[in-house]
Amino acid sequence: MGTKGREIVGKDVDKIIEALNKAFADEWLAYYQYWIGAKVVRGPMGGAVAAELSEHAGEELEHAEKIAERIIKLGGTPVVKPEDWYKLTNCGYDVPDNPDVKVLLEQNIKGEQCAIEVYNKMLSELKDVDPVTYHLILEILEDEIEHEEDLETLQENMEMFHKK
Repeated sequence: MGTKGREIVGKDVDKIIEALNKAFADEWLAYYQYWIGAKVVRGPMGGAVAAELSEHAGEELEHAEKIAERIIKLGGTPVVKPEDWYKLTNCGYDVPDNPDVKVLLEQNIKGEQCAIEVYNKMLSELKDVDPVTYHLILEILEDEIEHEEDLETLQENMEMFHKK
């Protein structure tokens, strides 16, 4: 990070890196939860749900990449040990050990809702502190809101399918 860039962030840089590493852990866990969920999902509309989960997995991985890049630019190091993801996560990891499509949708909606809360809180904390990280988090938040909408739409469509 350049001198002026560091000057803008100032004394808050360590706090920002810590928050970003927690988000980084969340994104890796979300990636895996989506990825494996897409592989094991069973039930009505399973194919459509698997496709959506696969798409979201890729986007969560992109988020992790962008967050890692920002952590490095701020002079930090992204979490290097996967076992630390569990220690740092804001949102946890719902093991997709029940392949039922309804259960997986509920788990992933819950995860997106947690991510939305976390990123929204980060935005309020970053607003007047770090405009570059603020912009990154805003982009990620937009994706998480879209993911929640996508999953809730699938859930609604599935419920309508069952009523017929």
